[in-house]
Amino acid sequence: MTIRSVLNNLPGAEALCWGLPLALLVGTILAGIAAFHSDVRVRRWAHWPVLLAIAVALSLSLVLAWELTQRTGPVLVVQGYTFLGVSDFQVRWGLYIDSLAAVMLMLVNGIGLLVAIYSVGYMEEDEGYGRYFAVLGLFLFSMSLLVLVDNYFLVYVFWEGVGLCSYLLIGHWYERPAASQAARKAFVVNRIGDTAFFLGLVLLWYHLGSLRYGSVFYLVGQIAPEWITIICLLLFGGACAKSAQFPLHIWLPDAMEGPTPVSALIHAATMVTAGVYLIARSSLMFALSSLASGAVLITGTITALLGAIVAVTQYDLKRVLAYSTISQLGIMFMGLGVLSLAPELAASAAAAVLFHLVSHGLFKALLFLTAGNIMHSTGGLIDMRMLGGLRNQLPYTHVGFVIGGLALAAIPPCAGFYSKDAVLALFPQISGPEKRMIASVFGALFIFIGALTAFYISRAYLLTFWGEARSQAEGHASPHESPWVMLIPVMILALGSVLAGIILEPTGYFRAYIHLSEPFGKPMVSESEHGEGMWIISSVLLAMAGIGIAFWLYAVPRHPIGEVPTRWGILYTLGANKFFIEEIYQLMAVRPIEMLAWLAGWLDRIIDGLVDFVGWLIWWIGRGLRPMQNGQVQFYALAIILALAIFSLVLISRWGG
Repeated sequence: MTIRSVLNNLPGAEALCWGLPLALLVGTILAGIAAFHSDVRVRRWAHWPVLLAIAVALSLSLVLAWELTQRTGPVLVVQGYTFLGVSDFQVRWGLYIDSLAAVMLMLVNGIGLLVAIYSVGYMEEDEGYGRYFAVLGLFLFSMSLLVLVDNYFLVYVFWEGVGLCSYLLIGHWYERPAASQAARKAFVVNRIGDTAFFLGLVLLWYHLGSLRYGSVFYLVGQIAPEWITIICLLLFGGACAKSAQFPLHIWLPDAMEGPTPVSALIHAATMVTAGVYLIARSSLMFALSSLASGAVLITGTITALLGAIVAVTQYDLKRVLAYSTISQLGIMFMGLGVLSLAPELAASAAAAVLFHLVSHGLFKALLFLTAGNIMHSTGGLIDMRMLGGLRNQLPYTHVGFVIGGLALAAIPPCAGFYSKDAVLALFPQISGPEKRMIASVFGALFIFIGALTAFYISRAYLLTFWGEARSQAEGHASPHESPWVMLIPVMILALGSVLAGIILEPTGYFRAYIHLSEPFGKPMVSESEHGEGMWIISSVLLAMAGIGIAFWLYAVPRHPIGEVPTRWGILYTLGANKFFIEEIYQLMAVRPIEMLAWLAGWLDRIIDGLVDFVGWLIWWIGRGLRPMQNGQVQFYALAIILALAIFSLVLISRWGG
């Protein structure tokens, strides 16, 4: 029996589509029950329902991807039922599976499974072991449905679900003030973007009367251009917060306070990929607004450059990787922003960006998990100035980090080389003298960012794995390699970081597989006539130069670790202080709000004082009148007679006057 015959005999596509989120939901519920069970042994087995559920979800993702290749239509739509209806506003459960959704599902559940397996070893001694896996399952459930659903309203619902789970996972160690504060920061910053996203959906429904993909993509051309721009900018606002784009990127580095497997999952496959997915899904809409897609291009460029510069100056290994993620996400937004110069490249841009999203998910998860191995083996040490010399003590982790670093630096034959250059190759395809000049500027910045990337990841590698073993010199225990349950996911990701590009790119199959809508057709696979070869060669040469400079500065003994940054002057100061963006937020947002809160507090005290004074005054009046209520009839009679006498005297005096 062949694999094809087995696949052809599987249950219908509709059952498979509903089975994927159902498996994750059941696994999450069972893990939640185990997490709060009174028996400690049951709580320690909470990972099994989640692992099995993710494995089922990944298998169904692969089958759905195969199913799409066997269908004549590019989209598989599964109808559901109306669960919310208010007047003309109807929300119907439905699933929308195309090549974009299929690839995202494989990425989310593939990386999710490896991270979950790794977590079994990493979180072994954690008191919240069961709670961690229950939230992890809910995270993947929310992200999978965000990708699967067929309308923007349900995307928003599960968008919020992903945000909630990220809050819970970042703040998993809530007893630590830093982790609790980081979780709140992520939650608050994302509320800004979510508000913009919601307003965009309100305007979209107001103009079209529907939020279903099919209706929106078919009718969006009927909206006035200025309203399309506003809607796209609001959607982009939501994507900026979720995918940590400038200036809403400030939450992502602080998210490192959560467990390292959480960082790997957020950075590689879930939280931050949601914003990229939203723009890619809406690229047909963005192609109609050069202003909105131009904002995507400019914001992505600023973010990519800022993230790379800051990563060069950091000594916390996880924060280097965090700013690297910010920079790489900026590169993805640069690719999607190409639509401002060439709307006809909508499908090609989405395919190239999704390709880089997949390869980035592989090598960034690999880098974070190797960082987790380092922390696990050194008792939580992550400052690169206190590491060094780990290549002999952690041989498997060392190899994994090398492969991940080369992929991030876009060195062939790693996957990052193929995927990053697929995005770079979009710029030479832009025609027209003025547009080509603009594209050349952004392409040059793209290549420069790549050189910075190669430099900072080489710097991190040298400080961590070469030189003297500074951790032991500081009195820490001798590092040791992690258990196999943590090494196997690292090895699989390392293999994927090498083979993904080799398998997918030369055939052009991946980019031919991705398509968004018939008006734009499928992406262009052959681009040789545009002269991308020189761009790609320049990119590789500058990346190699970045690696060489890092080795010259950090691998040569005559350059001590603390001496190198002093040569960079103000640029290093800006990078090391994150361009003072946090301080600007404090000055322009936090302090004014604190001042308003202080004034409101004083106003509240004044109002409370007035209310208390009225109550106090009435109490004293009552206390003065209390002796009159003595229960003696003769006293009451005397009071009445006196009152009548006074009243009579008043009347006589008025009449007499």
